[in-house]
Amino acid sequence: MHLMTATRPDIAFAVSYVSRFMENLQVEHWMAVKRILRYLQGTKSDGICFKSDDKIDFCGYSDADWAGDHADRKSTSRYALILMGNPVSWGSKKQSSVSLSTSEAECIALSLAIQEGKWVHRLPCEILDAAEDKSGPELKIMEDNQSCIKMTKNPVNHGRAKHIDTCGPMEVDSIEGYRYNPNLARSSYEIVFTSVITSEMIRRVG
Repeated sequence: MHLMTATRPDIAFAVSYVSRFMENLQVEHWMAVKRILRYLQGTKSDGICFKSDDKIDFCGYSDADWAGDHADRKSTSRYALILMGNPVSWGSKKQSSVSLSTSEAECIALSLAIQEGKWVHRLPCEILDAAEDKSGPELKIMEDNQSCIKMTKNPVNHGRAKHIDTCGPMEVDSIEGYRYNPNLARSSYEIVFTSVITSEMIRRVG
């Protein structure tokens, strides 16, 4: 669990998934845990390489797998926050309710990313003594779902979306107070930090 939260974002989803069965661990779950350990053993020389940059920018990625859990059809929220090109925070969390559409699942995941992003965003502002300075780094979240972005920028009570009000007010506050700016992301790039990573993806990223 420490590796997932501190140094290895590539196992965030896998560890989060197997941790759901800790109260009733079966053989197949233990086999999955052993596979994660074998992966860590084979990649123990890998890690996060932090680099310096003159430009201070702050960017986050948000994603969700709609009804990804075949047992109860709940979705999983995933996010990654990048400061000056370096990953500083990431997470994978199962949603507490069943989403009726991909837009709803993405909206809940975006809400989680904004919550974490607002807290992390304060750190560079305080370090730069720019908490009250409009020239501070902008909180920018990349999202790959067009409907989710449109609902965030235009929070109208649509017939099929009025039940998603739980994350709506928080997103509006983020837009006004933190210059929150949702942008469209290419799923092939966004998935590197927010979903399961295959060996082919790793080779393509380099």
